[in-house]
Amino acid sequence: MALRSTDVTGTLVLGRRRFEPGEPVLMAIVNRTPDSFYDVGATYDAARALARVHEVVAEGADIVDIGGVRAGPGDEVSTAEEIRRVVDFVAVVRSAYPDLVISIDTWRSAVGRAACAAGANLINDAWGGFDAGLADVAAEFGAGLVCTHAGGLPPRTKPHRIGYDDVVADVLTVTTGLAERAARAGVRRDGIIVDPGHDLGKNTWHSLEITRRLSELVDTGWPVLVALSNKDFVGETLDLPVDQRLTGTLAATAICAWHGARIFRVHQVAPARQLLHMVGAIKGERLPLRVLRGLV
Repeated sequence: MALRSTDVTGTLVLGRRRFEPGEPVLMAIVNRTPDSFYDVGATYDAARALARVHEVVAEGADIVDIGGVRAGPGDEVSTAEEIRRVVDFVAVVRSAYPDLVISIDTWRSAVGRAACAAGANLINDAWGGFDAGLADVAAEFGAGLVCTHAGGLPPRTKPHRIGYDDVVADVLTVTTGLAERAARAGVRRDGIIVDPGHDLGKNTWHSLEITRRLSELVDTGWPVLVALSNKDFVGETLDLPVDQRLTGTLAATAICAWHGARIFRVHQVAPARQLLHMVGAIKGERLPLRVLRGLV
């Protein structure tokens, strides 16, 4: 059976890994924070964080995304403290997994530089180029860069009555603009990724609309990352607390996978892996792992 492969985007190169079109990429979240919205500091301790890395790699994660600052409002975290939380840990993970793609989730170029020097090969800039120097860091180290739509808000700011004439049009303009700026700064084009930024600078209606119309971002040709996992737009849509949002997260993930998203930032790796395999099989991009029905 021949497999169909999408031709919207090319090969994505991150560290030692090459991801071909039609190949879904799972990014597992490991937060070195005491106040993360999902796990409330479960991996703040270094030993627990490393145990979590071992677990997600065994479950099939292709990328581990390490962050040292809660995305939402909270206690002030200095640059020095963020570096303390993540850089040595990046080095430990790199030593344990030489071929693993390690992502640093930061909006600060100083943190990005220190993390890349320690072994990170992707910078996940979730705040839309707030520190333009991150693109220079990615270029300097040959790292990939995630260019995110955050509604023009400063880091760690929640939206308040934010509005758009057309939220998807704004996402397209901002993310592709950031991607082209990164390319001009010397970031490898095969390492540049765009993220529509669900929940970031958006209300629930906005996040639902960018999910529904994600193919418009995919059609720009840049590889698309979606960070949907257990977010508020899922919780508000279903009126559920953080620990009961897996089903809604998987539903949104399936829609984004169908529309052509390439990278999926997740808390729960194993169910996401199964979902992506199933969607890929339905699309004709992956084979079933076993086919016996009607044949024996």
